[in-house]
Amino acid sequence: MPELPEVEVTRRSFADRITGARILSVRLGRPLRWPLGRAPESLHGLSVLKVRRRGKYLLLQLDEGVLLMHLGMSGSLVFRPELPVPGPHDHFDLVTSQGVLRLHDPRRFGAVVWSAGADVDPAHKLLSTLGTEPLDDGFDPAAFHAGLKLRRAPIKQVLLAGDLVVGVGNIYASEALFMAGIRPTVRACRLSRPRADRLHAAIREVLCRAVERGGSTLRDFSSATGESGHFQLEAAVYGRAGQPCLRCGAPIRQIRQGQRSTFFCAQCQRG
Repeated sequence: MPELPEVEVTRRSFADRITGARILSVRLGRPLRWPLGRAPESLHGLSVLKVRRRGKYLLLQLDEGVLLMHLGMSGSLVFRPELPVPGPHDHFDLVTSQGVLRLHDPRRFGAVVWSAGADVDPAHKLLSTLGTEPLDDGFDPAAFHAGLKLRRAPIKQVLLAGDLVVGVGNIYASEALFMAGIRPTVRACRLSRPRADRLHAAIREVLCRAVERGGSTLRDFSSATGESGHFQLEAAVYGRAGQPCLRCGAPIRQIRQGQRSTFFCAQCQRG
């Protein structure tokens, strides 16, 4: 599933090129998770003012409303001057004066939704429960620790929930916890302020590095320019079950948490 770094990489790969473009036509393929919410032809003639991100949503700000795009489990975007005839898994084309933005989504868990604004439904309903953006200045260490003290669930599950801090997906939660020396099964409320500060710093470092490396391509993720990510090649624990820890040499362990695989080093992450 594309996580925050992959979505941010996608945004950066086409945002500047589509800004200022005028919408010429909209093509819908097979139904996605939610309906568009507006007649496709009614978008013709509108302009794309900017592209921003909130969590794992891309927000195309138009001069009339906003288009929210979510890549779901297997989706990806491509933006090019011209594209071939749509295939069976190409479910949305935004044809503009500066190129075609296409959503390719084999599993159709993605979405493209129009909203009159980011602060009204359906956008408000989708975005209002999201936690703090970890790459923004608003991600405050003290507030992060205070939020952890209210949660009794295992720390990795709290990170994945997305209501305290958004976008720390499965790969990046495992990597940040390893960097901070925190076992993924410890209750969030048991973390002291110094340990929470280490985790706070690790989350930012891991996500920033992942964005720099183009995200992680485990199956078929690519940016809007068709480039794959490379962060997975330097993961310290994720996907390395049974291999020696890069710090201490102990074998990396794999467990299941909430139906997701968790990777950690029992020696380096003692509590």
